[in-house]
Amino acid sequence: MTAAPGETIRTATSNAPTSPSGKVTVLGGGSWGTALAKLLAEKGDDTVLWSVELDVVSEVNTAHRSSRYLPGIELPKNLTATHDIVKALEGTTMVVFVVPSHGTREVAKMVAAHIPTDVPVVSATKGIENESLMFMDEVLTDELPRAMRSQLAFLSGPSFAKELAQRLPTVVVVASRTLDVAATVQQRFRTPYLRIYTSADVPGVECGGALKNVIAIAAGAADGLGFGHNTRAALITRGLSEMARVAMARGGSALTLAGLSGMGDLVLTCTGELSRNRTVGLELGKGRKLDDVLHGLGHVAEGVKTAKSAYELSLKLKIELPITREVYAVLYEGKSAQAAVVDLMERELGHEFDPTVFEPGKMGND
Repeated sequence: MTAAPGETIRTATSNAPTSPSGKVTVLGGGSWGTALAKLLAEKGDDTVLWSVELDVVSEVNTAHRSSRYLPGIELPKNLTATHDIVKALEGTTMVVFVVPSHGTREVAKMVAAHIPTDVPVVSATKGIENESLMFMDEVLTDELPRAMRSQLAFLSGPSFAKELAQRLPTVVVVASRTLDVAATVQQRFRTPYLRIYTSADVPGVECGGALKNVIAIAAGAADGLGFGHNTRAALITRGLSEMARVAMARGGSALTLAGLSGMGDLVLTCTGELSRNRTVGLELGKGRKLDDVLHGLGHVAEGVKTAKSAYELSLKLKIELPITREVYAVLYEGKSAQAAVVDLMERELGHEFDPTVFEPGKMGND
């Protein structure tokens, strides 16, 4: 595996397993956490799902279902749930973080003293923390013991929880700064319907997963306004450019954003009917108020919080992110979606990109 710009690949001494190898703890009982837990349990791992919602815990344990998050899906009997986070971590051989981005730091603090230092710790959460402007790799590095840093991995890519739970073919990527950890996670999640590629580019993979949600809100708003395929294609393409700029500013590679965690996830989230972030934009484009949209959604739409973080991060890093800026204005400043489109279209003209934009540390113009 080749290191991305600014990345160092460390090779552990153990070989990656080719089969399930013990208890797995999934932290977060929402739709994505439950879908991943279901997959791991069906592979044969004794899987424990930790959730703060007592009704979710009860239903998983008694009815082997989660009607709130994965309606109509039967869960395997070796998937159990608990509200006791310490109990959930006892004897675990892998930990998967799937709590919302705004809760990741708090949960990391809760578990820091209870996770074995030699097991993979996988983050499947996509977002940027509002207060610190940190991505999830930075938050976990900040809160978990130093000995765990080499065990961190980050799962991302085009994946709706419902489709994975239905065993529909899905392809994602896992990034780690330690080659063997990425390979271990790759094997432990691999099934006939989930294919996983490895990557060394943690900053790039994290940027793709987080920022595509912001662009999906813009794409949904365009659909809500009644615009066509031309508009959506433009938003996806120029949105990808914004994602690449942030990735490179963090030491990542623009090439990573052409892959599963970038273009793949972006296309899915901007076009898929199951996308919560696209749904938020769609309703805003139709003229509904944000509070009303979120109240009726029933699930977390990470892009709403990430838009604020991404906009503030662009100011800090001095990067031009025009689409992100307009999404922020619509969400937090009361700007209409129509006015945001007008301002995007009437900006000063320029080159699509300069070849030097793909050199590390050079973000180019828009």
